[in-house]
Amino acid sequence: MRYAVPAAALAAVLAVTASVGQGNDHVTDPRAAALVAQGRANLAAGELEKAVDAFEAALTIDPAATPIFLNLAEAARLNGLQGKAIRYYRLALEREPDNLAALSGEGAALVEKGAVEKARRNLAKLQSICGDRCAETAELAAAIAKGPQQRVLTAEAVMPDAVVTQQN
Repeated sequence: MRYAVPAAALAAVLAVTASVGQGNDHVTDPRAAALVAQGRANLAAGELEKAVDAFEAALTIDPAATPIFLNLAEAARLNGLQGKAIRYYRLALEREPDNLAALSGEGAALVEKGAVEKARRNLAKLQSICGDRCAETAELAAAIAKGPQQRVLTAEAVMPDAVVTQQN
């Protein structure tokens, strides 16, 4: 009788942990999957804003789908918004810390932003997970080898300051 209460508590803990392990198998809502497919098609066509709209709509339908964050990050990178892309990659990594695509994508966005040392940390993590044989490791290593992108200067950025002189 004195073991009944601890046994019941242990059974409850095991039941909860067993159900948590089953919870990682997320099934994407079909409506969200259709919007993601539409967004991917928009990305391929170069229609970045329409792609972002489709991905965001998919995220409202299925906020638990990690791949949608990866698609939003890719669209942000193509738009030149590396900071926003890094934020989306980190949201994906909060859900799945060993997501190879998120680690590689975040690393590439960090390189594009100029944070090469942080990108090397992502590369080291990728190498510890899958070694040098996976595509994500090779992609990030190539991005690091290429280095940060050169910033494009606009005419306004290189204009000298106006100096007003008084004529006598």
